[in-house]
Amino acid sequence: MTSTTQQELFQFLEDRFACAQACTECARECALRASLVDPDGTKEQELVRRKGIMCAEVCDATCRVLSEQNRLDEAGIRIQVEWCRTVCLECAHAFDRQPGAEDGAKACRQCAEACTEFLATLN
Repeated sequence: MTSTTQQELFQFLEDRFACAQACTECARECALRASLVDPDGTKEQELVRRKGIMCAEVCDATCRVLSEQNRLDEAGIRIQVEWCRTVCLECAHAFDRQPGAEDGAKACRQCAEACTEFLATLN
């Protein structure tokens, strides 16, 4: 059985909190960006809107998972955070093609980075 040092525990909690914060910010930005896209727009606009909505929902769910103590095992948390990272990167790429969506793309990339850092802490 491995012993977790206080330093490792502190790093785990810090990275978990940073990831949850990034998820909250990303969900807000994605919801805002999706709300600004014309629902009757082009196929590209519809893709951006759908990616934004999906990212907001996944980030919100991930934040809830990270905020709940011991409700999911480590494998469940890992799967949720990996899913969040993937969706954030896909959304960032969609936002890159949309004029005025730079803040949304940046929030998505920051969230994906925070997810990556938290996943490294889980190893």
